[in-house]
Amino acid sequence: MSVPLLLALGSAALFAVAALLVKRASDLGAGLWRTAFVANLMTVVVFQPLWLLGGEWHPELWWQPVVTALCFSGGQFLTFFAFETGDVSVAAPVMGIKILLVAVLVAWWAGEALRWQLWVAALLASLGVAVLNASGGAGRPRFRVGRTVLIASAAAAAYAVFDVLTQLWSPRWGLGRFLPLTVTCGGLLAFLYVPRFRGSLAEIPGPTWRWLLAGTAAMGVQSAGITGVIAHWGGAAPVNVVYGSRGLWSVLAVWVAGAWVGSRERTAGPAVLRTRLAGATLMLGAIALVLG
Repeated sequence: MSVPLLLALGSAALFAVAALLVKRASDLGAGLWRTAFVANLMTVVVFQPLWLLGGEWHPELWWQPVVTALCFSGGQFLTFFAFETGDVSVAAPVMGIKILLVAVLVAWWAGEALRWQLWVAALLASLGVAVLNASGGAGRPRFRVGRTVLIASAAAAAYAVFDVLTQLWSPRWGLGRFLPLTVTCGGLLAFLYVPRFRGSLAEIPGPTWRWLLAGTAAMGVQSAGITGVIAHWGGAAPVNVVYGSRGLWSVLAVWVAGAWVGSRERTAGPAVLRTRLAGATLMLGAIALVLG
C-alpha cells in the first residue's frame, strides 16, 4: 500500500476513535457549540507545525483559504451536530457519501480523468454506507434517524468541497502555507459560536474535559493527516475511497469499545451486526479496487 493510502487508512481509524470520544463528551454535557469551538481551536494547534514546511504567499488570492476555511468549519460543525443528534454508527457511515461526491467534483472541477475502477469503488463504498446505515437506527425514533442522516450528508458535502478545493489550490501556495492558513481562518470563525454557549467553558466538568480534549485532539490529528495527504500528493478521489472505511471502523469501535465509553449502541442484536458486516464487506471491496 502506498504512503498516501496508508495515511488515509490510519486517519479513518483515528476518526472512529475521535467520534466515540466526542460523543461521550457531548453526553456528559459539553454541548454542541462548546465542543465545536474547542475542536476548531485544537485543530488550529495541531496544524501549526506545518508552517515549517514552507511555501509561497499570494495576497491577491486571500479569498482561497477563506472560502476553503468556510467549507472546513462547516463540515466540522455539522459533524459534531450529527454526533449530538444521533448515534455514531448512523452518522459516521452516512458521511461516507463524501466518497462519491469527491469523485464527481474532481472529474467536474479539476478535469481529472478517473479510472473505471475508481467509479466502481466509489459506488460500492456508497452502497456499503447505505447498508451500514440501514442498521444504524435500530431502536431509535424514525425522525431522529432521518435528521441525523440529513445532517451527516450535509457534513459530507462540505468536506467534499473542502477536499477538492485543497487539491486545486494548495499546490500554488505550498503545503506549509495553504493548510495552516486555512485552518487558522477556521479557528477565527469559531469565535462566532461563543454567543451560543450554554454556560462558559469553565463550567464544563473536569471529567468531561478529559473526553472533550482527547476527542478533539484525535479529530484534529486525523484532519491533518487526510488533508495533508491530499494537499501534498493530490488524488482526492482514491484517498477518499480508503478514508471512507471510517464508517466501518466506527461500527467496529462501537462494538469493541462502546461499553468503555458508555455507548448504548453496542446493545444492538445479532441481526444488526450481520447487516453491518455486509456493509463492511462492500467497503473493503471498494478499497481493494483502489489498491489494485
